[in-house]
Amino acid sequence: MARKISMLAADWWDFTTLDDKILSEAAKLTPKDMLKLSRPGFKVVFYDTLEDFYLAEALEYITAWKQATANNPVGICGPIGPTEQLPLVARLVNELQLSLKNCHFWGMDEWYVNGKEMDSSHPLSFEKADKDLCFNRIDKKLRMPEENMHFPKADLKTYINSWDAGVRCAVIQGGQGDTKHWAFNDPLKREGKYKDNPPTPEEYRKLSTRVVDLHPVTCMQNARTSAGGVVTGIPTTALTVGPVQTWKAEKVSIWQAGMHDNPFGQRLTAYMISNKIMDSSVPMSLLADHPNVQFNYYRSGIGVCETEMH
Repeated sequence: MARKISMLAADWWDFTTLDDKILSEAAKLTPKDMLKLSRPGFKVVFYDTLEDFYLAEALEYITAWKQATANNPVGICGPIGPTEQLPLVARLVNELQLSLKNCHFWGMDEWYVNGKEMDSSHPLSFEKADKDLCFNRIDKKLRMPEENMHFPKADLKTYINSWDAGVRCAVIQGGQGDTKHWAFNDPLKREGKYKDNPPTPEEYRKLSTRVVDLHPVTCMQNARTSAGGVVTGIPTTALTVGPVQTWKAEKVSIWQAGMHDNPFGQRLTAYMISNKIMDSSVPMSLLADHPNVQFNYYRSGIGVCETEMH
């Protein structure tokens, strides 16, 4: 039976092409049901306050970096979205007097414009955000060496090689976008060999850090969150950490405060991962095959999937 055409962008794959039964089962989940989705390899955690939520997210950096030694360098891969944890990370490093000499950081992604990465001086630059909100706020005597900070560049080789340079990635953090992505691992276009069916999970898993075309929904979301809705100011291509690198991380930790993806999206990916339903039209669902995944929710941001006119 032929897959449905997307309701959102006919030339793309996305969650609206899934079987309706999966969508309806996910929409019915209550918060209590969501907690029960935990299984070996997949854990669902709730936080009752935003303070606790973002502090816990920041502490993942500290817990990872405290493990680092000269003979055992340790890093974390972090997102831009959410960003509220980043100033907390800097404050904790300063207060704890934690030297980052043997620590590493990978940026998840960056905009790609006119054949190169967006300049780090641009207001939309993810590298700029990481440094402004976190790394430049750390006491100079404690700061991470520049060579230990790895940001995706148009010449992908250096970034890709950094994942195989003897540095252990303790955790890769992320949010979840409207297209159910981590980083910019969006669903692919409905073209060529993928015109009738999306890539298999095995095919998608082979994708490394790369230049990606962004799903129109992702462009809309980033315009809303970062550009006041001016979609024409948002690039349509980006550099993103791939599944290949993601599976090198010991843990994948996804943080959902209800400010990015909606109540339905927050349920759908947890439902699919818990039940090991993997479909690349929902890239986040492929994490069902990672051995250590944790979904972190702000309880008041979970919302409900009910029709209500406002």
